[in-house]
Amino acid sequence: MKKTIVLAILMAFSLTALSQQHKANFKAAEKFKSSNIRKMLKSTRVFPRWLKDSDKFWYTYTTTNGKNFYMVDPAKKSKTKLFDNLDFAAQLSELTSKPWDHRNLDLKGWKLEDDNKTFTFMVDSIDFHFDVNSKMITKGDSTEKAEKRNNWAGYSPDSTYITYAKNYDLYMMKANDPDSTEILLADDGERWFSYGFDRGDTTKDKRFRAGVRWFKDESKFYVTRSDSRKVKELFVIDDLSNPRPEVEIYKYAMPGEKDVPQAHLSIFEVPSKKRIDVNMDKYIDQTVSTYLPGKTSDRLFATRMNRTSDSLDVVSINTATGDVKELFTDANYPYFYSPNVQLSILNEGEELIWWSERNGWGQLYLYDGNSGALKNKITNSGYFVTGRIQQVDTVGRKVYFAGRGREQGVDPYYALMYKANLNGSGFKAVSTEAANHSMNMSKSAKYYVDNYSATDVAPKSLLKDSNGNVIMELESADLSLLYEAGWKMPERFTMKADDGITDLYGVMFKPFDFDSTRKYPIISYVYPGPQVESFGNDFSITSGYNTALAQLGFIVVSMGHRGGSPMRDKYYHTYGYENLRDYALADDKRSIEILADRHDFIDIDNVGIFGHSGGGFMSTAAMLMYPDFYDAAASSAGNHDNNVYNKWWGETHNGVTRVDKKKKDEDGNEYTETTWKAKVKTNPSIAKNLKGHLLITHGTRDNNVNPANSLRLANELMKAGKRFDYMPIPGARHGYGSKRNYYEQMMWYFFAEHLLGDYRNNVEIDLPDGN
Repeated sequence: MKKTIVLAILMAFSLTALSQQHKANFKAAEKFKSSNIRKMLKSTRVFPRWLKDSDKFWYTYTTTNGKNFYMVDPAKKSKTKLFDNLDFAAQLSELTSKPWDHRNLDLKGWKLEDDNKTFTFMVDSIDFHFDVNSKMITKGDSTEKAEKRNNWAGYSPDSTYITYAKNYDLYMMKANDPDSTEILLADDGERWFSYGFDRGDTTKDKRFRAGVRWFKDESKFYVTRSDSRKVKELFVIDDLSNPRPEVEIYKYAMPGEKDVPQAHLSIFEVPSKKRIDVNMDKYIDQTVSTYLPGKTSDRLFATRMNRTSDSLDVVSINTATGDVKELFTDANYPYFYSPNVQLSILNEGEELIWWSERNGWGQLYLYDGNSGALKNKITNSGYFVTGRIQQVDTVGRKVYFAGRGREQGVDPYYALMYKANLNGSGFKAVSTEAANHSMNMSKSAKYYVDNYSATDVAPKSLLKDSNGNVIMELESADLSLLYEAGWKMPERFTMKADDGITDLYGVMFKPFDFDSTRKYPIISYVYPGPQVESFGNDFSITSGYNTALAQLGFIVVSMGHRGGSPMRDKYYHTYGYENLRDYALADDKRSIEILADRHDFIDIDNVGIFGHSGGGFMSTAAMLMYPDFYDAAASSAGNHDNNVYNKWWGETHNGVTRVDKKKKDEDGNEYTETTWKAKVKTNPSIAKNLKGHLLITHGTRDNNVNPANSLRLANELMKAGKRFDYMPIPGARHGYGSKRNYYEQMMWYFFAEHLLGDYRNNVEIDLPDGN
């Protein structure tokens, strides 16, 4: 018996010694958190300001040597400083009688006039002018301050008129005319069916911005309204309001509910004030999006999509009569992901470019804008995902666009740049460096600035011609301060998904004092998608919480999973359809196991997971579905019960079924009752499975993911007799705002305690003693 007791004591001592072998390095985490290191990184992109009717452009760029202003002439392949900073600061000091920092000139309102040779800026409300040719600064004669625009006013294209909403109704008046009287254009606005963005505001006679979009010729504008009068209410409580807490009420449709917002469209003619209500009704509870034609106002284009999100029409609207013409219908099972939808209007609607996944990959198609007839497929060069259209050259009949997954050996998440003729010929890759690209093209479509980077590739900016030939390197990001501080880039990796076939991609963050002979707990940062995965593709020095968290003494990883992203093919993107809670979990678990097999420094017996919003939902689901694998989860603002989250999320990504039933009224007349079925599996339903350590946090004023999501989870955990940590974030919205830093540090303590065995008793949230 005595031997058994002694052995037990020795084992307990050994386990305690092992867990305390490495304390959390709070000092390193603090040093490399976002708020402390972001000042070490200066400019990372070139934003070209193209000169009027020219291929020339100017830009500013900051490095540790200071901020410089440049002019670039692509035709001459030249890049020159707009001025000598020392000379500029000296001139400005003489004119303003105060010192200026020539290394970092802060020039308010710096802009180029239409003459392409005069820059204007302001100092203490006084106008100054800089002549590009003479390099001289002159003080302006006028000190007039530009009239401040009211945030409730919607200005017409040439600022002749303003529109606004008041008491939910629509008004118009002349701009910059003190004698102008307001004109009531529509008096049928109501609370929750307003012409403005006030929606539920009950403040009488207060002006709000109206949901107006002007046609460029200024002869007409249109208004889209959302009728939410029948939609059920939801609320949050502003506990910190003075002098009393206040209830904030808003309309919020949930999956499967009968009453959801209804779209309405009205067109107004400015001279006559004539109103035309457009009847676009075809589908029950349809979603409507609108597209301006260009410079004219004869037609308006729109899409309307059914509630099950698998059928979509492209229509044109006669703005004089309100007549709607259906041009074509596209079907996409299981759903259209609305942020991917692209409709480009060419030559005032004579032609249309439409993005479609009809073959399983997002591709571009050319349609006749009058008849709706398909002319041809534009992107004819293999199977890949077409991203956003960058520019359409209507004169040269070419389209420039992003593409992913076409080039062998290149990460399929990287946006590369391509061009093709509108007739489907002439496909050509123009930017294929292995990184994530963005394009900013001149109006003539002869040149573009290519900004590219990756999580492990420093940002670079190149000037290229329309064929992708490099004219010159403009800039490379200055990382010298970061390297001097000891910062290091994360590492990308690939592996197979749980099916052993699908390629997954991810990023690993190590402590900057990494010791390959040591064992590190591993923490997975997650977001389920399906609209985006947890890891970024552009360069970042922090990657959210990941860089700082790793410095505590963890290996932090972030990887994709089947069903996570629309950047890959449609099958990959929609893998989780009808399985919204669980689809991402097996791949996350399997990825961690593979990484542990590859690397001896990963401690597979201490596994953490964390995420925000959908990631909060996923991290808790992982703890509950694989309770013997994950040891600790920090779940913030999670939509743990998607049946009380927003309608679009649950119905689009998990599915909704229309149910029609024949019924009879009191008089015996038969009618059809339509209802909707859209149940989603929840975390509260499996709360009894919890074995590890769980931290739940939620903003008390979160009107995106209502706090009810976390409270329902907490309720079921309590009913199951589970211990867990729950922290309301007082007064915080969905992103936690000013409380974000506090939450980050609390998460450090949480993982340090439960994965490293490092328990601290300091009351102050800042650095604990000994670190």
